[in-house]
Amino acid sequence: MVTGVRRIVLWFISTLTVVTLLFGYHASTSPEFATGATGVLASPADGASGTPSGSGTDGAASASSETVTGPSADTRWGPVQVEVTVDGGTITDVTVVDYPTENGKDRAINARAIPILVQETLDAQSDDIDMVSGATVTSEGYVESLQAALDQAGL
Repeated sequence: MVTGVRRIVLWFISTLTVVTLLFGYHASTSPEFATGATGVLASPADGASGTPSGSGTDGAASASSETVTGPSADTRWGPVQVEVTVDGGTITDVTVVDYPTENGKDRAINARAIPILVQETLDAQSDDIDMVSGATVTSEGYVESLQAALDQAGL
């Protein structure tokens, strides 16, 4: 009989602990994430035509360097557009010129996801990158625009 009471008490305390932990969990919706991606956004009018534009006039860039803007990929939450700089067959820079920023949740998700996607692209040197968990829609739009930009650049 004592063993049964111990089991019931142990079950009750375990359940109470789990419920307390669940209700005590706070999702990362703080406003500090909402402002993190503003430096990544560029004006969509800058080279949004999708045509390659050589940047050989810039003293720091080599003559073989070109910047290509992929087409805007329409996603459920808004358009995503990627601009890629390629130098001698190597991806040297990626800028996301358009992405969903309609509300705080969009801004928070993309402030976290876009730097990851850009770094994955630079590391992989291709469009063969993983999706960012929690930002699947943005990731899919990013990869779609990236693939088109890399095709235009001949990679």
